[in-house]
Amino acid sequence: MASTGKYRQRDKQLSKLIYPQPSVLRPARRGVPVLTSWLAPIVWDETFNIDILNKQFQLQNATIGLSVFALKNYTVYLEQFLRSADTFFMVEHRVNYYVFTDQPHTVPHSSLRNGRKVITFQIPSFERPQDNAMQRMEVISVYSKQRLHEEVAYFVCSDVDVTFQHAVGVEILSPLFATLHLSFYRVIRDAFRYERRPKSQAYIPKDEGDFYYTGSLFGGSVAEIQRLTAACHQMIETDKSNNIEALWLDESYLNKYLLYHKPTKILSLEYMFNSKLAYERWASDHLDLFSLIRVAKILELPKQ
Repeated sequence: MASTGKYRQRDKQLSKLIYPQPSVLRPARRGVPVLTSWLAPIVWDETFNIDILNKQFQLQNATIGLSVFALKNYTVYLEQFLRSADTFFMVEHRVNYYVFTDQPHTVPHSSLRNGRKVITFQIPSFERPQDNAMQRMEVISVYSKQRLHEEVAYFVCSDVDVTFQHAVGVEILSPLFATLHLSFYRVIRDAFRYERRPKSQAYIPKDEGDFYYTGSLFGGSVAEIQRLTAACHQMIETDKSNNIEALWLDESYLNKYLLYHKPTKILSLEYMFNSKLAYERWASDHLDLFSLIRVAKILELPKQ
């Protein structure tokens, strides 16, 4: 009887939603992949109903964490990143912005939406940009284990040199999600820029691979992200002890992990778009990626 009362209480929180009945005979998007072979959805604009997703997500009463690393001159991107995220990221939901930086005084103190706050962590920076990039896995692994699991339900990891252009909501959330890399969309897998040296922990042979994922945006539950970052950090440390550094740094280790730990959701090119790379794809193989993009939700910014 107590269980029945609990479900009745939950039902009271739901309000009526009016929308067309779904039809499997009329897919929302044609011409793009919307499902992987392991039944993970590939998220494109118009493949979901955000009103339904928001209603379901609100039942969890959860907070989302969004992290960025702003080291050395990358602090110049912070203000634009936070301003655009506060406008377009997870509207109507609580968000903690986690800023990892070597210059805490550069973190903007602008006003945010209700239910949002910036939490700053000071971390060291290194002379080599490669070392700054590689430490991300270790730092997130440590902090997710120590405190993030007590503060947020989902954790999203983003590059700082990007800007949110349109709504990015709970449609991206799942236990483990990754984002397609624009440069390798519709490319045969032996042409992916995986690490090809067998001595590296990031090694993937040419006859393996599903997609090539960007390191610019990934996330999931705190528990899954802790497992991912801890595994990637361990691979990095093992390679370091053998004087090996993966070709594409933490992105190489991320792709190795995701090959054997399949993401439960994949974000399309709309969630990390780069006009320069899209033009390069058109020039190299005449693939018109612009025609596939209904809404470019996140844009990579030119390097300053």
